[in-house]
Amino acid sequence: MSNVTGFACVICDKTYPADFAGYVCADHGNEGILDVRYDYERIASSWTKKDLDANRNRTMWRYRPLLPVRPDASVPPLTVGGTPMYDAAPLAADLGIAKVWVKDEGRQPTASLKDRASAMAVVKAQERRAGVITTASTGNAAAALAGISASVGQKNVIFVPKTAPEAKIAQLLAYGSTVALVNGNYNASFELCMLAAEAYGWYNRNTGFNPFMTEGKKTAGFEILEDLEWSTPDAIFVSVGDGSIIGGVHKAMRDALSLGWIDEPPRLYGIQSAGSDYMVQAYESGDDVLTKPPIAADTVADSISADLPRDRIKAMRAVTETGGAYIRVSDDDILDAVPAMAGGAGVFAEPAGAAAYAGLIAAVDRGLVSPSDEVVVLSTGSGLKDVASAMKAVTAAGTKPMYIDPTLDALKEALGHQ
Repeated sequence: MSNVTGFACVICDKTYPADFAGYVCADHGNEGILDVRYDYERIASSWTKKDLDANRNRTMWRYRPLLPVRPDASVPPLTVGGTPMYDAAPLAADLGIAKVWVKDEGRQPTASLKDRASAMAVVKAQERRAGVITTASTGNAAAALAGISASVGQKNVIFVPKTAPEAKIAQLLAYGSTVALVNGNYNASFELCMLAAEAYGWYNRNTGFNPFMTEGKKTAGFEILEDLEWSTPDAIFVSVGDGSIIGGVHKAMRDALSLGWIDEPPRLYGIQSAGSDYMVQAYESGDDVLTKPPIAADTVADSISADLPRDRIKAMRAVTETGGAYIRVSDDDILDAVPAMAGGAGVFAEPAGAAAYAGLIAAVDRGLVSPSDEVVVLSTGSGLKDVASAMKAVTAAGTKPMYIDPTLDALKEALGHQ
């Protein structure tokens, strides 16, 4: 961590040294999430965009000078990062805007962006010689931790709601994790995981608690900028549950600004389902997210279902400090966006990933995005994570297969040919 100068509480800005071994601010408990601080002057003097261009490592670790790891730290062998970003011209044409890019995080080893945070968690846990890593999740963070841990033989214990999609639970079990299916929602799983981590001394990977998770997730933001040759898009659309991903993208923009690599950040738009809209409510009402009570979340987009977003302070700042907004979309809008994005960009996203595109549609309708804007949609996970919801989506769109006998005549009849 040669470039890390320390940590600062997001509430009171109290600072802690670079070798601080805790997770949160002593004065604010679990709400006092820490932000990792860097020596940007030192980084800029020894690392340039040309150095980055010359680096043939296409994983998240190519940004090592801006990550809280030692230069010689061993990292997991799985290829995390370097996901593609596609120029989705059909989507841009449909919306009547200049450009739409889709960043496809479904191409990660366990098929979601959460691999970035979990790779960081495994590195930090092994630095501390932790015997066990634990996390709570609606599914994706759990699968990410399970998969990355499996690649290095790291023991892990996972807490997920028993209602998590079957595909995500199957991933956990296949990777050999110790899995607790909790009779409750994500909030209940999170609270139990926090108690267990403290009781057993496990390394705690939880989002909105462990400060290093933002640092892993921010690498998606770096890749967006690098793919665009450090020319910022006008806006980036990100689905929001706990808020850590949008907070990570914002951190990437802050880092790039501090290094002088970009002149201004893009507007960041946080997208939430109407059934899990804590951040939208706070944004619209001006409520303080530090004191606003939890809601009762219920949405088809399980990956962004959160009664109380744990990284809500960073998530709110990501939007307000960039001139973006929080946008509410319905579950029907989200399901409609699954085949729309698949058909227009070739990216098959789970509902949480497609929510970002649903939010872009809503933003265009509301005049928040202009015809000249160039925007990025961050698709956070593969549609194979939740096949049941994907089938609902295509059924609602009126897409269905042909059931035919194995003859050419049957095919012609089905196709409507004479």
